[in-house]
Order: sequence, then C-alpha cells, then structure tokens
Amino acid sequence: MTDALEQRWRELGEFIREQRQKGQMSVRKLADRAGVSNPYLSQIERGLRRPSAEILQQIAHALEISAETLFVRAGILDERGDTTGADVLLAIASDPALTDDQRQTLVHIYESFRAANGATLPSVEVPAALGESSGPDER
Repeated sequence: MTDALEQRWRELGEFIREQRQKGQMSVRKLADRAGVSNPYLSQIERGLRRPSAEILQQIAHALEISAETLFVRAGILDERGDTTGADVLLAIASDPALTDDQRQTLVHIYESFRAANGATLPSVEVPAALGESSGPDER
C-alpha cells in the first residue's frame, strides 16, 4: 500500500511538471505564482513531498487548471465526482480564522465521522493548513 501511495505522489509530481512545462513556466515562476518555495515545489514535482489540499489549490490556480484535477490525481477526490469531502476539506483549509492546530483537529474529527459511517476519504495529513509540515521552506 505504501508503494502505491508513493507512486501516486510521483505521478502527481510528474503531472504538475508536465503542466508547468506546457505552460512554459520555470520552477521559480510557478513557485512564485503558487506562493511556495522553489525547493518545496521541486520536491513536489519529484514526488518527495505530499502537498496539502491548499497547496494543490494554489498550484492549480497558478497553472490555470482545475483544482479538482489535482485532487483526483492526489487521491483526495474520486474520479466519479464525489466532491463532498473535498469541499469540506477545502473550506477548513481556506478559513483564515482557524489556526493550523484547529484545522488539523477539524480534519481528524471529520475523517473519523466519515469512517464511522463507512464513507472514507484518503487520509490527508494536515499540520500546515491541511498538509505535511516540513518547516519554513514549505511556503
């Protein structure tokens, strides 16, 4: 299962790189437009980092593609269009009145309720606004 997840992140990174190259953007330009650091974006493209829903949304906006496309590739959304869970996660991620700890707690509570009711989402790691925190270079 871990290999499948790692492969999914590599494929997501490759897709982001392809879209960036189609748009004739450098890593630096896309990173600037998406509001992330160059090294962090490079690590995403190589599949070494798992970007948060918020970061994926920022990258999608910078690439001028739908965030849903990246969410499906990341496993946050099913291709069949079930956006209910992702909408909730995005609402949590984009609420400026919440702290990172509050966002993380809300996501964990939401995921546990969905799991208890048999409706699971792929696990989303949260710390920095619904994503894996790796320190100050992340943004």
